[in-house]
Amino acid sequence: MSKLELNGVDIFYGDFHAVQNVNLQVPAQAVTAFIGPSGCGKSTVLRTLNRMHEVIPGAYVTGEVLLDGEDIYGSKVDPVAVRNTIGMVFQKANPFPTMSIEDNVVAGLKLSGEKNKKKLKEVAEKSLRGANLWEEVKDRLDKPGGGLSGGQQQRLCIARAIAVEPEVLLMDEPCSALDPISTLAVEDLIHELKEEFTIVIVTHNMQQAARVSDKTAFYSLEATGKPGRLVEFGDTKKIFENPDQKETEDYIAGRFG
Repeated sequence: MSKLELNGVDIFYGDFHAVQNVNLQVPAQAVTAFIGPSGCGKSTVLRTLNRMHEVIPGAYVTGEVLLDGEDIYGSKVDPVAVRNTIGMVFQKANPFPTMSIEDNVVAGLKLSGEKNKKKLKEVAEKSLRGANLWEEVKDRLDKPGGGLSGGQQQRLCIARAIAVEPEVLLMDEPCSALDPISTLAVEDLIHELKEEFTIVIVTHNMQQAARVSDKTAFYSLEATGKPGRLVEFGDTKKIFENPDQKETEDYIAGRFG
């Protein structure tokens, strides 16, 4: 069953046509990877899925982006509510550096008005456990989040994202700044999180896409300045071993990009 559906989606930055005519169905409780060369629009498509794209002045989207059949760009839809339902983890870990580890996790809940200290503590522990970080930080929850290692900071950001109980988790190259051991920890975490969340990950690392995802979307572009486009989408195993498009095969084999 599709959790997210894109129908005829075109994405613009002012007059620049960034991505053209994306038609895509993202399955529920699975990991979907976006791969492709730099500048092809994979992160741009990711940001349209929770209306982060429109935060950029002049940026807009045409076509439909459906969440459980409802258009998230509908005139009566609150973009803040969309971003609560569809959380995001960015390329660079961005904890609030001076805020305690515990307060980092529950920042979104506090922002939405939750004041019950017992509930906040329970959510903090549950989310840190969910992010495989609890055992490492349980004795220093009052210490600043900025004092954690890079890999721990990224998992702290994942804990913060899941604390508000989203249905979908978007990850924009979440391991690109991490060492191999931290990368493995986050990849293991992604496997566990898909039991509860629908996950879409952008990665420039094709081995990572092959390891963590169930479905893969390959994006490309004909030339610099031309719109990016979705070339092929399907089961990850098929995309990597027997793609339908020669362009996909050439990219996977390292013949371009």
